[in-house]
Amino acid sequence: MNYAAKAAVLSGLFLAMTVMIGLANTLGSNGSGAMAQTKVQSKPAAQVPPPIKKPKLDAGPKLPPNLPAVAPPETPLPPERVEADVSSRAIAVKADFKGSEIVVFGTVENSRQPSPESGYYDVVVAIEGGTNLATVRRKSNIGGIWINDAEAKFETAPAFYALATSRPLDEIASSDVLALNNIGTDNLRTVPNDKTASTMTASELRDFTAALTRLKSRDGLYVSDDYGVQFTGRSLFRSTIELPANVPLGNLVARVFLFREGQMLSRFTTRVSLERAGIERWIYDAAHKNEWLYGIFTVLTAMGCGLAAANFFGRSAH
Repeated sequence: MNYAAKAAVLSGLFLAMTVMIGLANTLGSNGSGAMAQTKVQSKPAAQVPPPIKKPKLDAGPKLPPNLPAVAPPETPLPPERVEADVSSRAIAVKADFKGSEIVVFGTVENSRQPSPESGYYDVVVAIEGGTNLATVRRKSNIGGIWINDAEAKFETAPAFYALATSRPLDEIASSDVLALNNIGTDNLRTVPNDKTASTMTASELRDFTAALTRLKSRDGLYVSDDYGVQFTGRSLFRSTIELPANVPLGNLVARVFLFREGQMLSRFTTRVSLERAGIERWIYDAAHKNEWLYGIFTVLTAMGCGLAAANFFGRSAH
C-alpha cells in the first residue's frame, strides 16, 4: 500500500472516531439530563400541614333573636323579724306601791332600715292586763232624779291596757289590720254575758263598750302614747310603759308588732307578773289557801283586841 492510500485510511479512521465521540457526547448529555429530570420528578413535593382548628367555647343556648336576655334570678333577702324583752319579768307590789314602769326594748332582725330617723319600720307595743268581769251602768234623769235604768255586764274585759307606737296608729295600718290583731282600745276583746247580749241591740252594746273604754281611760287603766316607741339605731328600739298605782295584780301580756307600709311583718309576745310581796302576800295567801284557819285567826284576833280595849278603858274609868 502506498503512502496515499495509508493517508486516506488514517483520515477515514480519524473521521469515524470523531463522529463516534460526538455521538457519545450527545448521548451522554441526553442521558444525564433525563436522569436529572427523572430525579427531580421522583422527589416528593413538600406537604403543607393542615391548619389547626381552635375549639369553640360553649356560650350556652342561643336565645331567639326576638327575646331579650334574662338576668339571673337574685337571691331573696331573709325576712325581717322582731325580737324583744322587758326590763323586769316580775314586779313586787307592797303596801306603799305607787306605780312602776316597764321598759320594752328590742331589735329588728335582718333590718333594711338606713337610719333611725328614716321611718322605714313602724313598731307597736301593747301591754294588756288580765281580763275580769266589768259592769257598766247607764243613768237617766227620771222626775229630776238620776237613777240607773240599764246596765251591761262584760264577762271578759281587759283590766289594764297600754299602747305605745312609733307614730299615730291610724298612720301605721288600716282599721281592718288593726282589728284583726286586736290593736287599739277600739279593738279590745270585750265579750258581754248572755243576758246583756240577748237584751241589747248592737247599737246599745257599742255605746256601753265605748263607755267602758271611757271609764277605764278616766281611771288611768287605758293609756296610749302615739310616739312612745323610739328607734335608737338601725334595728334597735325601746319604749317605756307607765303602770299606775291602781293597776290590777296578775299577769300582763306584752306584745310587740313590726309593720312596714301597712303590713304586719312580725310579732313577739312576752309576759310580766305583778305579785304581792311582804306581809300583804302572806295575808293574801292565807285568806285564799286556808280559808278556815284565816277566819278563825281573824275572829280570835278581833276578840282579843276587843277584850284588851275593854280592859284598858275599864281601868281608866276607875
